[in-house]
Amino acid sequence: MNQLNIAEYPHGGATVYFVTVPASEENLPEVLRLVETEMEQRNATIVLQYLFGGRQFYQQGLSAFDKVEWPLMLLQGDACSGMNVTGCQFVAVSGADLRPVMDQGRTVGYWYETSDIRCCLLGDIRADNLQLSRSDQVYAVFEKMEKLLRQANLEFYDIARTWLYLNRLLEWYDDFNAVRTRFFRERGIFDRMVPASTGIGAGSAAGEAIVSALLAVRPKHDGVKVFSVPSPLQCPALDYKSSFARAVEIQQPGSRFLTISGTASIEPYGSTVHIDDTAGQIDLTMRVVDEILKSRCMHWNDVVRAIAYFKDVRETGLLESYLRDNGIPDFPIAVSHADVCRDDLLFEIELDAVVMV
Repeated sequence: MNQLNIAEYPHGGATVYFVTVPASEENLPEVLRLVETEMEQRNATIVLQYLFGGRQFYQQGLSAFDKVEWPLMLLQGDACSGMNVTGCQFVAVSGADLRPVMDQGRTVGYWYETSDIRCCLLGDIRADNLQLSRSDQVYAVFEKMEKLLRQANLEFYDIARTWLYLNRLLEWYDDFNAVRTRFFRERGIFDRMVPASTGIGAGSAAGEAIVSALLAVRPKHDGVKVFSVPSPLQCPALDYKSSFARAVEIQQPGSRFLTISGTASIEPYGSTVHIDDTAGQIDLTMRVVDEILKSRCMHWNDVVRAIAYFKDVRETGLLESYLRDNGIPDFPIAVSHADVCRDDLLFEIELDAVVMV
């Protein structure tokens, strides 16, 4: 198995590690042993894990990671043929007093403090009652986020980033957006900062309508700024009734952290372009992301974590070719086989970047 790709984000005496590792259905136990050993050497605690693959590997994934004490986002894409495990990522933290966030006896995340911020990362959040309608499950998940965050003395408006994985997304994405917009309006989010987000067609064999994760940050003094970042080549997603920011930046003494939402081949007025052309969609998407990075004086070599979502996983080589042909340096990236938020979108990428100042 190839070596782990470990990227660091030091801030306020704490360090966040983003670990991207090749994974297959055969090497899942080895992946866990290797990552745990590497993090132990750094005195780091794993706080979240993503595993992407086909639905047939759900139980195998659960068995490989059945004793973990962190939230596991084990996701299978709607479009997935079910033939492969396609990627694995971990997040770990050292140098901070990590405090668990519990949901009915289950660890769903951790929070910690530095001299600059209070930070909370939660994952594997789902509705308690899976018999609810899909829209009601979404509302219940947002209510649960709010309730869980209060264990860390945080509020819903402290959320900087969400990850929202919707089972059979293409059947009900408009309904999902309507519920999210309603909840945001009820909580006054549009009067503050709308978080960055990824919304992707993936779920788990448990059958829930939505499974989610979030990052929340509260500044402890005026030297910390958390703010949304526009996309120079795209309109705000709010313009087409999708309630998320294109990106969010967290500035604090010594570092800047930029998290870019799931980004796809959408032109400045909100329409999909390069229909039926995955290579063309990759080209536009990557140029859009490149301009967001440049707008914040960042570059591809500042990327610490990325996930690429493909409607047809056989086309992952097109991204590899694009990176090579455009001289983009290697950066940590995992691949997921999933439906994107429109039937005519074939590719999406999300990423985080860090610069030290």
